[in-house]
Amino acid sequence: MAADAKENSVQVAAIVIASIMACAALSAASSVFAPLALALLIIALIWPLQQSLQSVLPKLLALAATIVVLAVVVTAFGSLFVWSFSRVGQAIANDAAGFQAAYEMLTVWLEGHGIAIAGFWAEHINIGWYIRLIQTVIARLNSTTSFWLVVLVYVSLGLLEVDDFARNIKRLRNADVSQAIINGSIATAKKMRAYYIVRTQMSLLTGLLVFGVTYSVGLPLAKEWGVLAFALNYIPFLGPLIATLFATVYAIAEFQSWETALLIFILLNVTQVAIGSYVEPRVSGTALSMSPTLVLFSVFFWAYLWGVFGAFIGVPITIAILTFCEQGPSTRWLADVFAGGATSRSDENGQAATVRE
Repeated sequence: MAADAKENSVQVAAIVIASIMACAALSAASSVFAPLALALLIIALIWPLQQSLQSVLPKLLALAATIVVLAVVVTAFGSLFVWSFSRVGQAIANDAAGFQAAYEMLTVWLEGHGIAIAGFWAEHINIGWYIRLIQTVIARLNSTTSFWLVVLVYVSLGLLEVDDFARNIKRLRNADVSQAIINGSIATAKKMRAYYIVRTQMSLLTGLLVFGVTYSVGLPLAKEWGVLAFALNYIPFLGPLIATLFATVYAIAEFQSWETALLIFILLNVTQVAIGSYVEPRVSGTALSMSPTLVLFSVFFWAYLWGVFGAFIGVPITIAILTFCEQGPSTRWLADVFAGGATSRSDENGQAATVRE
């Protein structure tokens, strides 16, 4: 009995150590693993297009067409985000005096209510700090060309090897492992496509509503706020919060009125909560259901490892991990524990089947 307990303790310790080492490796080699993970995600999303084109075109020509479509979509999305963020950053820089005055009003109000940390904020984190932060983010976004070139290389090679990879997996001597990998890959790809279809629909709805709210209250840059909300909504929890806070801080300096800024903050939060807590779950159903705690952890964890791109793809990575956990009896409990109200199982054809509790 004691020997079994000792053996289990050793196994748990080994798993913990291996997990820590794996996380350290992922962080240290982020320039290699981050584009690879994003490339695998993109392959899962666009493989149906590549497959359809291959049925009517030569393989290399179909690949070229798929890469062109991907490049257009990525360029359009990135340009919209950089445009909106740049416009907001430029507006803040142009009205730095107004923002500094609003910031000082906030620190005085906090000190008047006994919050001593306000003095530290005023000394170390003034409006210039926020302007430099925005400029740094814009510069970082504009310098990701090499990252995307690596991603495109991975995607191009991966699309050419999907069929070969499937054949090699089917040749594995262990039939159970082979079937688990195939089923997990099919189910993961379907969930990724479903996730991003729903996420895009909700992001469009969020962007339109944010534009409507900011335009109706007369806040400048309404189009930019809508585009920013659309792009940041791809990061669950954290993205909508950032978009709301940016618009609220801008409203404080623009209107010099805490009441108007509070109204905008409330309206934007009601919009975000209504979409995230009511509309999205009913559109996505239970097949993509995850524990909210795990969703938030995924965003912060992968953002810590890989920065902005980690925040964008953190939840899909976690979905993929849980989907593969469903394939084995020894790991299925992980998918069961972190399912948000229902357990999504995959049958032998890779179809997502929902088991209601």
